[in-house]
Amino acid sequence: MSISARLHAIGHPLLQAQLGHATVRGIGRGDLPEAVFRSWLEQDYLFLLDYVRVFARLAWQAPDGHLGDLVDLAHTTFHDELSLHRSMSAEFGADLEGAVKGPACAAYTAFLLESAASYAEGLAALYPCMWGYSNLGRILAENPPKEPRYRAWVDTYADPGFAALTARIGQMIDEAGPDPDRAEELFTEGMMHELAFWDVP
Repeated sequence: MSISARLHAIGHPLLQAQLGHATVRGIGRGDLPEAVFRSWLEQDYLFLLDYVRVFARLAWQAPDGHLGDLVDLAHTTFHDELSLHRSMSAEFGADLEGAVKGPACAAYTAFLLESAASYAEGLAALYPCMWGYSNLGRILAENPPKEPRYRAWVDTYADPGFAALTARIGQMIDEAGPDPDRAEELFTEGMMHELAFWDVP
């Protein structure tokens, strides 16, 4: 079994925990209180800024065959995903410029930036975010919310292009060859951060 397949196997129960979280259920139904989603948008915006930095730190260490992927991911996250956040934040009245990291966001970004000191380990640590959201989007899209703003969020992460980027990261992990036990440890910790992130301040 490949390393990425091992990560998927241990990730599925933690993905189910996310699907059962009140915030995720509210997005899926389209009835999440606006104040909760507004707070989540502010925290995720700050998270994504550091996620770009993680991609950049890994790109500096990347083998030639992975360099373009990481540069593209940093570019896509900075320009496309953050642009989505800005437009959605305007609809929900979120204050992106005045936002301050809550404990979950601060802990998660610190974990990712520290893990990115090692190339192969950094890939395993960042994988839960992409893998989790790709699967959340796919599952929620099976019965999407009627509320158009939440539907737009679901559609973003259910997009086949996002699934392809996620699959590429899994392939890169296998090619980078981290210690399997260490990769599982980092992936599990990342998935736990993902779950905690839904407890918006």
